[in-house]
Amino acid sequence: MFDTLSDKLQHALGDLRSRGTLDDEAVSRAMREIRLALLEADVNFDVVRQFVADVRERAVGEDVRKSLTPGQQVVKIVHEELTELMGSGDSRLAFSQHPPTTILLAGLQGSGKTTAAGKLALLLEKDGRKPALVAADLQRPAAVDQLIQLGEQVEVPVYAEERTDPVKAVHDGIERAREDGRDVVILDTAGRLHVDEPLMEELAAVRREAKPTNVLLVLDAMTGQEAVNVAKAFQERIDFDGVLMTKLDGDARGGAALSVRAITGRPIKLASVGEKLDALEWFHPDRMASRILGMGDVLTLIERAEAAIEDEEKDELERRMMQGEFSFDDFLKSYKMIRRMGPLQGVLKMIPGMGKQLEGLDQVNDKELARVEAIILSMTPHERRVPHVIDGSRRKRIAAGSGTTVTQVNQLLEARKQMAKMMKAMGSGKMPQIPGVAAGAEGVPGLSGQGARRPSATRKSRSKRKKKARK
Repeated sequence: MFDTLSDKLQHALGDLRSRGTLDDEAVSRAMREIRLALLEADVNFDVVRQFVADVRERAVGEDVRKSLTPGQQVVKIVHEELTELMGSGDSRLAFSQHPPTTILLAGLQGSGKTTAAGKLALLLEKDGRKPALVAADLQRPAAVDQLIQLGEQVEVPVYAEERTDPVKAVHDGIERAREDGRDVVILDTAGRLHVDEPLMEELAAVRREAKPTNVLLVLDAMTGQEAVNVAKAFQERIDFDGVLMTKLDGDARGGAALSVRAITGRPIKLASVGEKLDALEWFHPDRMASRILGMGDVLTLIERAEAAIEDEEKDELERRMMQGEFSFDDFLKSYKMIRRMGPLQGVLKMIPGMGKQLEGLDQVNDKELARVEAIILSMTPHERRVPHVIDGSRRKRIAAGSGTTVTQVNQLLEARKQMAKMMKAMGSGKMPQIPGVAAGAEGVPGLSGQGARRPSATRKSRSKRKKKARK
């Protein structure tokens, strides 16, 4: 979502980063570009004006002028102000000391409340909670059935006996959850196509009955400034504690995510970053600011890696890799771990500095990973364990079985060999050069592009050419 904004902000700050000194003209030019970038990202005008004023005030201060790296200081200021704009600090949900904790989801129809309820139940269950879902959206056809299906997928009970009165449905659902020993109850309430009086009256009645510990407004990030208007309308009638932002992985410009906290004073607590049920994350403003400014997001990357890799699996794979025992079974395991962490493009962008490295590449293709997997699965178990037995005839058979070419099979065999050498060298305390990275990732499975160049010649081949030249 923030790709365009990220590119423009990095461009605006690029000139400042390299400057040894700053003058008013350079700061003013950067502020103009930042203002335009934010306005084009559909950020609220008043929010943009205040943001730029705050950054300018700090950027022309004595602390920056006296700094050894004034350009970097301005980038740091923009990062801090972006973090403040989205809500500084890690804003989590409140949990009652007397269970069950009740979480009411409110929002317009089509904002993704029902799916968000299922995602939230799964997230809380992973955090060690015992959630339950209550179907209180009795207006939209099939909403109850959808919630029941989601409950089955995440293995969480759904209370949906009452089908006419939402207030009674909430009362009965909370009582059932208490009897069943569930410590969190998530209420999926009805939405409308627009904010109207009957919707607000129903929500008010449900809220009085439920006495929720948390009220989360579910906002569709794709609706831009309209999401901010919806938030203001809900705040006036049904006060909420925080925002659950959906479709943050879409191609909208991101203005809603940057504006909603400044306009309503309520933080974004959760963000949906994909269609899968496990694609709901706690929202960290500082990490999001780092991503927008191209600084990566190492903490989220580590958390995803820890969630994707079992401890025993990780230790065994690490031991084998460091000893250079890198079979295709290990290769396949490592690829599956990466795929569990999410789309490859998004994972790589979390690595600091990697965003720039990906420029010029046509794509970081997740389909390439599927092709690699197909090639490996076309090998026999013995071939996967002992790759050096794969001769010419075996390569032809593997290519035919995986729907690829012999050249692609050869590339994968060579990539595995290089990776095994690299891991063995790292295990012995050396820091080898990673083949293809400096040269645009040519030949590395999953990375391909027009901007990629052939890897530079090795020292041995260069020395051979020098000897020939002398002769």
